[in-house]
Amino acid sequence: MEQNVLSGEIRAFVVETFLLGQDGNGLSDDDSLLSERVLDSTGILEVVTFIEEKYGIKVEDEEMTADNLDSIGKLAGFVQKKLATADAR
Repeated sequence: MEQNVLSGEIRAFVVETFLLGQDGNGLSDDDSLLSERVLDSTGILEVVTFIEEKYGIKVEDEEMTADNLDSIGKLAGFVQKKLATADAR
């Protein structure tokens, strides 16, 4: 799956769930979801649950890092990498 498609789906979830459908346009794919206070630790768990259910992947505890989960772009790249790994099996 292409990263721009993943970014759009993840963005739609974040905007609908955490911004209540308001002003998702002001949020770039590179903005920190934690620093911008879009997500807190509970929100990260909600995003993880969303990507696990939507894309059929398992996010391991050691993968729950800012490098993987702190922006829409990082989330999309992480999901893309996990999907590619799953497809290779």
